[in-house]
Amino acid sequence: MSVRERLDQLGVVIPPVAAPAGSYVPAITHGGVVYTSGQLPFQDGKLAQTGQVGAQVSLDQAQELARIAALNCLAAVKQQLGSIDRVTRILKVTVFVNSAHDFTQQPQVANGASDFLGSIFGDAGRHVRSAVGVSSLPLGSPVEIELAVAYE
Repeated sequence: MSVRERLDQLGVVIPPVAAPAGSYVPAITHGGVVYTSGQLPFQDGKLAQTGQVGAQVSLDQAQELARIAALNCLAAVKQQLGSIDRVTRILKVTVFVNSAHDFTQQPQVANGASDFLGSIFGDAGRHVRSAVGVSSLPLGSPVEIELAVAYE
């Protein structure tokens, strides 16, 4: 089953790429790898939620926001490659979590993105990962995600 067919089966629609909020591009390719810029959980052109995880944002909400941000990364990948079916492997996921001072469940937040990518790509969605707690993110976003993916 192709990636596109799997997305259809899951009812997932890749959105348009979010406009960069600064002087950068959404994604670049080099040496058979697509690297995305950090993507926020934008839906319909606006941030789905703001706040710190562990304060204004619950773990469950943060996991869903991580899924949305990962989907936005896939939008940047698709734009770069022309087709999401060219992706052969998710290599690395980096998840930044806007964390309250005592919040320590960044890996569980990151699972929202990791599990989502696994549901789409199967074994090719298994990846290395970093989950990093930070004191703030652009626009007050609870999460920001970067991907590195192999393609053919």
